[in-house]
Amino acid sequence: MQKVRRVVSVIVQNEAQVLARVSGLFAGRGYNIDSLTVAAIPNSNMSHMTIVTRGSSRVMEQIIKQLHKLIPVYKVIEHESMVEKEMVLIKFHIEKTNNNFADIQALFEAYNGGIVNAGEGMIIAMAADESHRISHCIEAASNFNPVEIVRSGVVAMER
Repeated sequence: MQKVRRVVSVIVQNEAQVLARVSGLFAGRGYNIDSLTVAAIPNSNMSHMTIVTRGSSRVMEQIIKQLHKLIPVYKVIEHESMVEKEMVLIKFHIEKTNNNFADIQALFEAYNGGIVNAGEGMIIAMAADESHRISHCIEAASNFNPVEIVRSGVVAMER
């Protein structure tokens, strides 16, 4: 069976152990979570989880049915038409970039970002774009000898 990429949003009660219960459903079926982002929904007692995984249609259908049965889960959305974004922060030592500050700025602007912090001897750049474009950004940034790379999880919203 072919494993396809799936993005699932889950609206849950913002309480202890919910994350463990939700991720346990995936682990119990042998499926890895490629990306998991959780944040409180403003002015509510709920949280929004965005889960990216790969799986067969049959197993994903079972997982979604099980998610619906969890007590703290209010809504499960398997995205079809969505806006999806991911962020990356990359730190560079200025000495190691051969003073290519403008080149780094231009690279990150191409990925909806830019330089977000500059300090003595280092800069931090940020990009926010679709996951595959973030991968391309990281690959292109490797030419400037990054010191550290931190990639966020995916956030998604239905159109």
